[in-house]
Formats: sequence, structure tokens, C-alpha cells
Amino acid sequence: MENQLPAIPDVITQIPLTNYVLLASILFVIGIFGVFTRKNAIIILMSIELMLNAVNLLMVAFSAYRSDPNGQVFVFFIMAVAAAEVAVGLAIIVMIYRNVRSIDINLLDKLRG
Repeated sequence: MENQLPAIPDVITQIPLTNYVLLASILFVIGIFGVFTRKNAIIILMSIELMLNAVNLLMVAFSAYRSDPNGQVFVFFIMAVAAAEVAVGLAIIVMIYRNVRSIDINLLDKLRG
């Protein structure tokens, strides 16, 4: 007996895979633009989250088109890592704000020992 993969749901096939790739690419580029051009640490964290979500979107789209749930499971790991990254990042930002009264990343050179 052959191991047949389940059929792709109609809702997913109505949108071409290239549209998902295009949307994820746009989100990823916006995230990169935010990381390299902004000086606010919170906006940089948000841009990193945007890049991670772009990757998540691609993983879900490809796994749905292949009817393989491995990509969707891996998205949960990425979301857990992203949540931990935000928690640690916000804690660091709060401590920086308490010390220098700003979250501008250009002022972080004052933290040298």
C-alpha cells in the first residue's frame, strides 16, 4: 500500500505559491530595512520579528503545498524562539533605558566597562 499524501485544500491552491513568496520577500525586505536604518531598539526588535514572520509564512505556504506538516511544526519552534528573543530583548532595553534614559542604539557605547 502506497503512502499517499493528503490533497492540498482548495483554499490554499486558489492563491499561487508565487504570491506567498512575493509577500514574504516584501516583509523580509521591510524587516531588513528597519534593522539597518532605524536607531530605536524597539523598532529594531519589531523588524527582526517581521523577518521571522516572513520566514514563517514561507514555511507554512510550502508545507501546505507539499501537504507536509513538518514545516508547520517548525514554525512553532521559530515562534517560541522569537518570543524568547523578544522577552530577553525587552528586558535588556528596559535596563538600558534605566541607565541612559534613551533607547537609541547609538548611545549604547556608554555601556562599555
